Amino acid sequence: MNDARSSLARRGFLIATGATALTFSAACGSGATTPDAKNAAAGTPKAGGRLRAAFAGGGANETLDPHAANLFVDAARAKALFDKLADFGADLAAVPRLAERWEPNEALDTWRITLRKASFHDGNPVTAEDVLYSYRRIADPKGTFRAKASLEPIDLDASRAIDASTVEFQLKRPYAEFPNVLAAFGAYIVPKDATAFDKPIGSGPFTFVSFKPGSSLVVRRNDAYWEGAPHLDELEFVVASEESARVSALLGGQVEYAHELNPATARTHEGKGKIDIVRLAGSAMQGFVMKTDRPPFNDPRVRQAFFLITDRKELVDGALSGAGEVGNDLFGKGYQYYPAGLPQRIQDLDKARALLKEAGAEGLKVTLDTAPAATGFVEAAGIFKEQAAKAGVTVEVKVGNKDTYWKDILSSGTFASYRSGAMPIESHISQRLLTGSTTNATKWQQKDFDDLYQQAQSTRDVTQRGALYERMQRRLYDEGGFLIWGFADWIVATAPKVRGVSKAAPANTLDWARFDKIWLA
Repeated sequence: MNDARSSLARRGFLIATGATALTFSAACGSGATTPDAKNAAAGTPKAGGRLRAAFAGGGANETLDPHAANLFVDAARAKALFDKLADFGADLAAVPRLAERWEPNEALDTWRITLRKASFHDGNPVTAEDVLYSYRRIADPKGTFRAKASLEPIDLDASRAIDASTVEFQLKRPYAEFPNVLAAFGAYIVPKDATAFDKPIGSGPFTFVSFKPGSSLVVRRNDAYWEGAPHLDELEFVVASEESARVSALLGGQVEYAHELNPATARTHEGKGKIDIVRLAGSAMQGFVMKTDRPPFNDPRVRQAFFLITDRKELVDGALSGAGEVGNDLFGKGYQYYPAGLPQRIQDLDKARALLKEAGAEGLKVTLDTAPAATGFVEAAGIFKEQAAKAGVTVEVKVGNKDTYWKDILSSGTFASYRSGAMPIESHISQRLLTGSTTNATKWQQKDFDDLYQQAQSTRDVTQRGALYERMQRRLYDEGGFLIWGFADWIVATAPKVRGVSKAAPANTLDWARFDKIWLA
């Protein structure tokens, strides 16, 4: 049994073997039984109290529509009010939530989902019709919901409700990793026919009280929650877009939880007794994208040279203040299917120069697009500029607009700073590395690579499927366009009286922002 499957077994999920190896059920019916949830903090949970959590916000146009979630604060608020069919565990394997069980047919192109007994805040049960309505709303061509791309493999016209608690999804093609779709960012279940979310009704652990866009959301404990009522009486999400404001509010007692601190700030306050620092390892991939469809990076020798120019430890120490670990030019370190046996790449300037000379790229000059759009971006660009100069490469750092950066670099430029949050390796490949991927920032378009991915999704046996993923990743390691130099910790801070905060869940996974599991000592 591989590590990911062992992890599922430890969480209490039944793992069948042989012909039904992709059948999962929640034996205990509760994600609260995960080791992380039980061991996040010592002591007996205490009921009651109000916790205030500070997040960066999205301004006066904020919405509580869970399908429109884009920011971390959107995801945290949606998690408080709504549920998905599945979510990602700490190892980025899908674990059941509203789905109690999933089972594919032999061809892996039909999946039957059995729902657990759960109710919306108005007392109505969560049914198969609610699931189909939610997914069809997300996939509506007239909409712009983020989970739309994740739901693309589903033929929603052909999918149907077998009965009130059973959904049968017909897929457009075999998809062995279909549970990743159920756990996709933003794929929340809402009541059928819901269109307005000014006073949202979900099935989550908290119920709506009040909302001021760009300012505050107040929610209250849902005593009827299927997984058990939260410990807190109330939870308030407070918007504080500047990190300094979040930290000041925490130090001043105006909030008890501050999301997203930079490494330097965390180091300043860690161990001083006034606030507690929680580091969520492996939360964010850090690197650069080289566009493989245009000069100079359409020559794989140039890409290989840039891999060898990079001093990864210097980048982690300098750009992340040491709050992370070095990367190896592949996404998902520590996740299911990650090829940990590949040699760790180290700086080799002599070999880099030889490759550039062989490619006719001596004296190369490139522009590196960056922006203060994520922690360490501008700093990493400056460090890499100095590293590249040692190999005879001139890097011009161009600092752009942080608000439009991600859109700007998707198709324009040749070389750019890049970051990604946690997601399964399969999702990273399907969303960013296939010819038709909508966020293919490296412009990696290789038919044989696409074919390997499709072969993996038609392969029921997890070991054989893992071997196909390894072949794909070895190819990327040798000649891909992602230069992945590190994996950053995600950092949150709390008041000393806060208990139950996960210390092992990457951002955007099940146990991240689990305010229903937090209590005040």
